[in-house]
Amino acid sequence: MGKQKKTRKIQKQRTAQLKRLMKPTDQRIKESLRVIRGKKEDPHEIKVSEAPQASSALFFQYNTQLGPPYHILIDTNFINFSIKSKLDIIQGMMDCLYAKCIPYVTDCVRAELEKLGTKYKLALRIIADPRFERIPCLHKGTYADDCLVNRVTQHKCYIVATNDKDLKNRIRKIPGVPIMYVASHKYAIERMPEAYGVRA
Repeated sequence: MGKQKKTRKIQKQRTAQLKRLMKPTDQRIKESLRVIRGKKEDPHEIKVSEAPQASSALFFQYNTQLGPPYHILIDTNFINFSIKSKLDIIQGMMDCLYAKCIPYVTDCVRAELEKLGTKYKLALRIIADPRFERIPCLHKGTYADDCLVNRVTQHKCYIVATNDKDLKNRIRKIPGVPIMYVASHKYAIERMPEAYGVRA
């Protein structure tokens, strides 16, 4: 057996032994092949889980901050559905809730309507009514759904007026927030406590 063949054989044996000796967590192994071990859990360690702070306005699911005059946050498509159904927004809200209603329009809802172009000029003219309160937005972008959800989670005094299915589903997860929507040419409301004397 030649000298070169012997050295090659010895080198192969050494690399095989090294491979056996290296741990799967060794840093010399490529990242894709290396096993990354997590921190071992201490059985005596106390786990602290942070629960979101409940609003002081809520008594279980009952929202104590809701009452006349009602503050209603309006979504873009709610205005469009109202125009299609030929409904006067403020009068329709008062007919639904049997009380004074103050509609609120955020800057991002206004920006969404402006983006939609000339088709929605009428909606912009309706919003310009002095009876509609304007809420300034401090966030970046013009996505109204996120803005409305954040506002409703922080302040429990609002009712959300929308016909958007996705937004409705998001708001249903927030306790104590009623939803107003257009159904069969009139306004209807869901999740409104009966104590206020409103058709739920």
